[in-house]
Amino acid sequence: MKNGIENDSINTAKKFSRAIKKIKEMGKVLIAFSGGVDSSLLLKIAVDALGAGNVVAATIKTPLIGDFEIEEAKKIARLFNCRHIIREKNILELENVRKNPKRRCYFCKKEVFSLISEISTQLSFKYILDGTNFNDTSSYRPGLKALKEYSVISPFVEEKINKKEIRQYAKNLYLPFYQKPSSACLATRIPYRSRITAIKLEKIKKAEDLLRSLGFFNLRVRYHNKIARIEIDPNDFGIVINKKNCQKIVEELKKLGFKYITLDLEGFRSGSMDE
Repeated sequence: MKNGIENDSINTAKKFSRAIKKIKEMGKVLIAFSGGVDSSLLLKIAVDALGAGNVVAATIKTPLIGDFEIEEAKKIARLFNCRHIIREKNILELENVRKNPKRRCYFCKKEVFSLISEISTQLSFKYILDGTNFNDTSSYRPGLKALKEYSVISPFVEEKINKKEIRQYAKNLYLPFYQKPSSACLATRIPYRSRITAIKLEKIKKAEDLLRSLGFFNLRVRYHNKIARIEIDPNDFGIVINKKNCQKIVEELKKLGFKYITLDLEGFRSGSMDE
């Protein structure tokens, strides 16, 4: 068993070593930066390989991203002394995003990477990198097509580096975000073909901010018109059922306009709207 673990560690180290070597050969890079574990580790690797002066992080702020995520991205960019460019885009201006079709993610990513590509051109940076990991290629991710269209390089995919390996590598580097829960754009809380509006997104943001303030790690508030379906880790069910917390959650979510507040007994699942 020990030998197996050691072999896995060696293989992971080799994969990261190859990724770092490729990044060094690029000279300077623009990182599509969300502030999540994947893009944050990629930013760290790039800064270490090329120096902070040759790396720029680019974040596109849209209504589909929580303010919490933007603030986290700012903190991490500062941690690595990296230039951080933030551009705003009201992605809800796009009908193909507002209508929320099954391929919504593609249309959104296409617009986002169009803006990132513009930044890259303005800076005369040839290479755009993103933190997509190998696990992402096995789930429904229509947005990945947009990355190919803009010649975005995904080092973790190229070297078949998965989420578990990314977290472990970040932990080995003593990075404070290695356990940060996976996040997804707020549109994933709304069922496909149910129109996305700023009002719906604001309700979701406020509901999730409340749950986050109560100490939940992995969480989603799925929007089903008058129903708020809360997804959290099953081990945390007791926190919700606690009378004081339960009362607070119900009161605050009803203030937001939800009539029924439910706890999904299957617990947190990334991508549950695709089930």
